[in-house]
Amino acid sequence: MKLRPDEGRARPEASASAAVDDFALVNRVRAGDLAAFELIMRRHNQRLYRLARGILRNASEAEDAVQEAYVRGFEKLNGFVGPEGFAAWLGQIVVNEALGRLRKQGRVVSLEDYVGDSDTRPRQSHGAPMKSQEIDPERLAASGELRRMIEKAIDTLHEDFRAVFILRAVEGMSVAETAAYLDIKPETVKTRFHRAKKQIQEGLGKQFDALMPSVFGFAGDRCDRIVSSVLDRLAPV
Repeated sequence: MKLRPDEGRARPEASASAAVDDFALVNRVRAGDLAAFELIMRRHNQRLYRLARGILRNASEAEDAVQEAYVRGFEKLNGFVGPEGFAAWLGQIVVNEALGRLRKQGRVVSLEDYVGDSDTRPRQSHGAPMKSQEIDPERLAASGELRRMIEKAIDTLHEDFRAVFILRAVEGMSVAETAAYLDIKPETVKTRFHRAKKQIQEGLGKQFDALMPSVFGFAGDRCDRIVSSVLDRLAPV
């Protein structure tokens, strides 16, 4: 995809157009407007980062995965049909990138394994069992320890469940939206979310549900870092 010579960096108004829908931004990027791609990234950054973080369980790796997914998405943008489904299209690119990184780390993971519908097969634990604890929620919330405990609990979930749980509980996405992001059946989303939530609640208690949107913090430097890195890679020489 060719960029106009004057679009090497995003224009100042890149943060001012939340009302523009995704497909309109896609068409602007196709016309050579890199500023529109910055808008796309800032709109989807947090959700895609959390999705990658849920699969990889490593913040730095998740950042790298999202950056690479954006570059790949940019290169494939002409293949997006639209007008609906752009968020899920990006999400699937992130999932594939994250799973590819797991394979490179020596873990044998296939997309079929990750999104398969067989939720009744025996599962191997990928972390120590969570134990209920007598804790002071106010003290822990004030220190940030509670948030870290929730993040650790999410990391103990089986990989089949983590992405579903993050999209549903942390990002607040609907069953249908989550199914589209992960390319799985809505029934599979419901089953995995129910089991993941039950495991989290058994370990930490229902009173922590309200804190879910705060886990795996993203805003600020991390968001800017991803956007800047991708724009640097995409800018014409």
